[in-house]
Amino acid sequence: MSNKILVVGGGSWATANVKMLTDNPTPKEIFWWMRNEHRVEHLQKFRHNPNYLSSVEIKVPAAHISTDLKELIAGADMVLLNVPAAFLKDAFHNITPEDLAGKKIISAIKGIVPDENMIIGDFMQTRYHIPLTNFVVISGPCHAEEVALEKLSYLTIASQDEELAARFAGMLNTRYIKTVVSDDIYGTEYAAVLKNIYAIASGICHGLGYGDNFQAVLIANAINELKNFVDAVHPIERDIKESAYLGDLLVTAYSQFSRNRTFGNMIGKGYTVTSAQLEMNMVAEGYYAVNCLHQINKNYKVSMPICNAVYSILYQKRSAVAEMKHLAEQLS
Repeated sequence: MSNKILVVGGGSWATANVKMLTDNPTPKEIFWWMRNEHRVEHLQKFRHNPNYLSSVEIKVPAAHISTDLKELIAGADMVLLNVPAAFLKDAFHNITPEDLAGKKIISAIKGIVPDENMIIGDFMQTRYHIPLTNFVVISGPCHAEEVALEKLSYLTIASQDEELAARFAGMLNTRYIKTVVSDDIYGTEYAAVLKNIYAIASGICHGLGYGDNFQAVLIANAINELKNFVDAVHPIERDIKESAYLGDLLVTAYSQFSRNRTFGNMIGKGYTVTSAQLEMNMVAEGYYAVNCLHQINKNYKVSMPICNAVYSILYQKRSAVAEMKHLAEQLS
């Protein structure tokens, strides 16, 4: 069976995915798309990503790295999406459903497509007619920076086609990457979105001076809020204590590598959204996700006080001090 995998995106998680795929011994060909021609040329010449995880040696052949997405898709069996959700439509602006016909789509995106208010699986199904049996979700808990350091990490690979999930999981396993397979594509996708919002809340609280005791209560309430939402959206039997849900939430809320926590911390310290984004020079998916979730939850009406507090601070410009004080009175 042919294994030609195209990685779409040039950030830290895309670079980490490339490293995992090339370190794994399963026979495969890896291709890589980036938008920026200068970065492509740098990768081809120096074998390192100049902007993200620059210590990682890139083992993808130079001829397989390109800015021509349509051509790369034509030669691929699997397309691994790694661009931020907010930029997915722009990256795929000249891609048609015919271009993706028969392809397996793997999403490593932890966000919702703005304007569409869709998780990636629903967006790819609606816009590009990708059947959910051809769709795979990569979930954590896993930070790109620790993959670069080859620290032991775990991934959940979810698909309605568990054979496909197992096949792709087998292409990622290394001595430092362990994988498990799931059929819960909706739960894992929404959990990956929500944990970024909760990490922003955690960062805001840290920036405001709240301590570890409050953080523990915040995250305990966050996992319950997450469970209530994913159960409302897709009510199947799932154990919310599994790594794809609770584990991913914990690492994103507490880790020094979490860009969403970092973003929230800056907001708590008084940065504006724009100034925090400019200083980070990285996309915090939770910023876009909290607005999308706010709109989606109008249909489900799940009680989500933590998400509501983050939305009020980021989009309604309400006082972080006042909102978190009010939130603290609602937690138990």
